[in-house]
Amino acid sequence: MPKIHPFLWFDTQAEEAANFYVSLFPNSKILNVVRNAPSAPGPEGAVLTVDFELDGQRVTALNGGPVYKFTPATSFVIDCQDQAEVDHYWDRLLEGGRPSQCGWLDDRFGFSWQVVPKQLFETIGGPDAAGRERAMAAMMQMVKLDVAKLQAAYGGAAA
Repeated sequence: MPKIHPFLWFDTQAEEAANFYVSLFPNSKILNVVRNAPSAPGPEGAVLTVDFELDGQRVTALNGGPVYKFTPATSFVIDCQDQAEVDHYWDRLLEGGRPSQCGWLDDRFGFSWQVVPKQLFETIGGPDAAGRERAMAAMMQMVKLDVAKLQAAYGGAAA
């Protein structure tokens, strides 16, 4: 059976990005670095691709040049257990990047991430319809997701 994995197109930062991402997540490592041969379109010996694992998920990064740019249409979601994990990943990925809305950010390489606590889906998908609506309204006002505010909104407190 074939395996499917993400393939990310960078300008020239594939190795830097892979090393940064691997440093953030447990169970992560660089698997292989392929360098340009003399006949390659880029400089001989420069990094062409980097295969790496993020928490066991294989990813390939390519130095493909400035032709394509990342958009939020493709992102990685980090399923966090609590606010401490949200804070950790948010703060590290935001270094040199820019925040967006509702738990989204673009890292310093321009790649989009969603830093999401499990409590988000417990509140916006909970059994209480009015609570779901309040939690959704609270989330829409957030940049970094706040577990306590989501739970308070779901429970009926003002957001």
